[in-house]
This record gives sequence, C-alpha cells and structure tokens, in this order.
Amino acid sequence: MRVVLFFDQIQAGAGGKEQTAVPLAVEKGGIGAYLTFQQYLDPSLTVIATTYSGIGYFQDNKAEVMKKMLGLLKKVRADLLLCGPCYNYEPYAEMAAQLAATVNEQLPECRAIVMCSQENEEIIEAFKQQVVMVKMPKKGGVGLSESFRHLSEVMVKVGHHQSLDDVASYVYE
Repeated sequence: MRVVLFFDQIQAGAGGKEQTAVPLAVEKGGIGAYLTFQQYLDPSLTVIATTYSGIGYFQDNKAEVMKKMLGLLKKVRADLLLCGPCYNYEPYAEMAAQLAATVNEQLPECRAIVMCSQENEEIIEAFKQQVVMVKMPKKGGVGLSESFRHLSEVMVKVGHHQSLDDVASYVYE
C-alpha cells in the first residue's frame, strides 16, 4: 500500500514550536519522525512521500493546503495518509484531524488516519466518527513502541477496508 505522511514542522524536522509559518512542502520517502517508527511498519506499507506544514501556515492557508494535499494524494495514488504521530501536541492534532476528515470526505480512494494521545480529548471527540484515530502515549510516555506496532496493524486493516473489530482497543471509539 502506498502511504503518504503528514507532519507538522516539528515532526518533519523543519522547525520548532515557534516556527509555525513553514509552508506546505513535500519530500520523497520518509523523513523526520518517520525514522522513529519505520521499523514497526508492516512490509506491505510503503511510504512514498512525507508532507508537512507549519501549524500557523496551515491555519492561515487552510483551503490552499487542503486543495494541494488532495491533489498530491490523487496524483501519487496514495492508499493511506498518516497524520501523526501528534503525541499530546494539540495544535498538530487539530491540524491532522482537520486534514484527515477532509481527505476521508473528498477522496474515497485514500483513507486518512490520525495518531495522537488521549490528552487531545476535545479533538478526538470532535473527529473520531469521521477519522480512525490511533491511540499513543503523550510525549515521553510509556508504550510508544507498542503503539507504533498497533498503528501498523490498523493501517493495514484500513488500507484493505477490513473491519477494525480485532484492533478496536488500539483506536479511540
């Protein structure tokens, strides 16, 4: 399955919390935070590109970012869009959930997934009916490796349009 990643500027390695004006960008393959979880991904999942945007840029240019992301996902024939890992960083989780919901609504051939920690409870409550949201610990929390294994299982199921019943404990319901 062809996977595109969507990170904020921090997870992409393009800037810190104060550098929110990073424009939408795309890099071939996996970069940044991908290196921390690539070893857990199922061999059937191929990361073909990493996209990223600063939180501020996304909020100021939301329509443009959405349009460009939908166009890119269609062009590269992505099966899955992974938005995360967001940890407990609420601005990134909100941006990720907004993008994932738009992709799931407007691009049926590509399924979008968000990975974030329970500290983002308002965002989870607002989006969990529209987007599969995978559980993970907050930054520095226990169980990160296990959550990446769970993410991989969920991605495979979502990519194959299979039931999530046997991985239900890995996602927010």
